[in-house]
Amino acid sequence: MIANNLFQIIFFPGFLFLLFLGLVFQFIDRKVYARIQNRQGPPWFQPLADLIKLLGKEDIIPASADPLMFTLMPVFAVAGVVTAYLYIPTWGAQPLFSFYGDLIVVVYLLTIPGFTFFLGGWFSASLYSLIGAMRSQIQFFSYEVPMFLAVLAPALLANTWSMNEMAKFYSEHPGYWIINLLGFAVAIVALIGKLERVPFDSPEAETEIIAGSFTEYGGRFLAFFRLALDMELVVGASLIAAVFFPFGLNFHPFVGFFIYLLKIALVILITTFARAIMARLRIDQMVEFCWTYLAPAAIVQVIISLIAKGVLNR
Repeated sequence: MIANNLFQIIFFPGFLFLLFLGLVFQFIDRKVYARIQNRQGPPWFQPLADLIKLLGKEDIIPASADPLMFTLMPVFAVAGVVTAYLYIPTWGAQPLFSFYGDLIVVVYLLTIPGFTFFLGGWFSASLYSLIGAMRSQIQFFSYEVPMFLAVLAPALLANTWSMNEMAKFYSEHPGYWIINLLGFAVAIVALIGKLERVPFDSPEAETEIIAGSFTEYGGRFLAFFRLALDMELVVGASLIAAVFFPFGLNFHPFVGFFIYLLKIALVILITTFARAIMARLRIDQMVEFCWTYLAPAAIVQVIISLIAKGVLNR
């Protein structure tokens, strides 16, 4: 039993499988983004080549940085993302770890990368890193509330905090997913903010503050941070697919796996198109947008779900 769990955590559907998916969808994202801009885009092996290149470079810790925190933050970022993935129902069988409150745990685990970006920049003791860290933290408190409210609404309608039970509920009531469309839109926007992608990339604005929180990072440390972002793209898309489109879980595992890939590809391509057609927002504009529009929209979705729950349970 222990050996089987270790195999699943390390190989499939754990770290190495998530690493593979992260690199594949990074390539798809970059290729589609380039084609939208009428560019050729990278070859299929470019994400792997970039990862190997960074892993082979020297690790340099700034003299003024905190060596322990500077080193641990990239590891914690990857660990939080991989752990969250193990609780999400993806295709076929039940997830490796599942219990009644796993939805809350997944949302919590996906906040860890945001904290590590802030702490990594803070303990780098660099001016650019500090500015990026502060922007990252300000943005963090703007998108996390709408994200939580967005995934809360489908759970309220299903009357459970278990993603596996939510999937069963919506498979028995397939038409109910339409009620959660507003929450889906909110979750997509919040995911873009969580990944610090255009138009919410002010924490890592290359034309303003070099690389933000990651300015002093290089080698394996930067590789782990980049890997955490690639994996978080897949895990965030998997969470949105599991919460808002929990279809295909009762099919044969091969069919379910294909449907799962289509669902997360849809979510990722939406973020890619948003990145291609929009310009960067200032951090104050991002905060204003989240609290003026995104959070109220998420609250409206919660109210819709509560009303629908009351009407349907009569």
